[in-house]
Amino acid sequence: QVQLVESGGGLVQSGGSLRLSCAASGFTVDSYAIGWFRQAPGKEREGVSCINNEDDRIYYADSVKGRFTISTDNAKNTMYLQMNSLKPEDTAVYYCASARFFRHCDNDGMRYWGKGTLVTVSS
Repeated sequence: QVQLVESGGGLVQSGGSLRLSCAASGFTVDSYAIGWFRQAPGKEREGVSCINNEDDRIYYADSVKGRFTISTDNAKNTMYLQMNSLKPEDTAVYYCASARFFRHCDNDGMRYWGKGTLVTVSS
């Protein structure tokens, strides 16, 4: 079955960087739609970045454009989220997700979810 396991979260100072990893099993990351989402305290989960597996188009939320980069390593069947210039408002639990076909980079567009990893950015 499909499984997603995130790692790489932690505490970082404002302006710092982190790289999140998501190890996938039960499917290959180059054949499914994949994405990163986050849920800040008291807020709904939102899409951060997704890859459309049909045309390889990449989507970023406006709030992270130019700072975050999504990527995959097909040999390791792993997806990554490189986060630079982190801000306190980036503090959230980050989830990786996937679906057989891309629809939207939102909660309804993904079917499989990891359990999340916490990122805390101090000011």
